[in-house]
Amino acid sequence: MSTPQLAGPVVNPAEETITVGPLGIRFLLTGENSSGSIAAFEMTVPAGDGLPAPPHSHAAYEETIYGLSGVLTMKVEGEAIEIGPGQTLCIPRGAVHSFQNRAAQDAKTLCVITPAAIGPEYFREVAAVLKAAAGGPPDRAKIAEIMHRYGLKPAMHSA
Repeated sequence: MSTPQLAGPVVNPAEETITVGPLGIRFLLTGENSSGSIAAFEMTVPAGDGLPAPPHSHAAYEETIYGLSGVLTMKVEGEAIEIGPGQTLCIPRGAVHSFQNRAAQDAKTLCVITPAAIGPEYFREVAAVLKAAAGGPPDRAKIAEIMHRYGLKPAMHSA
């Protein structure tokens, strides 16, 4: 039995920006490029917009948010925390969270998932459901199914 080998260093494995509702997601590093240890992506949240999915938690990984520009308001276990440029927040496993850009300027963050439990495929699937809704309400059951399949648990209460 052989140990999987990385194909070699890759800078920005995908130049694709995945549009998930109002969000722009661009992966900088995926689990395939890090032996599953880390996934990292830039996320752009337009002014006045937020997470197009319900507040949620995940038991299999931490999510660390680093502010690049603008201000993103994270809501973690009911507490609002503003993340601006140069600020970092680690969301522990199991913590219910969501986010909103309440500012007049777009916000951009670097999101790090450790270990790399989700990747571009999750965001592409959610984006397809939102696109199929054509501006109407998305299929909540389908969104919940995708979230569960990738280890995200929709919250029964607000984050």
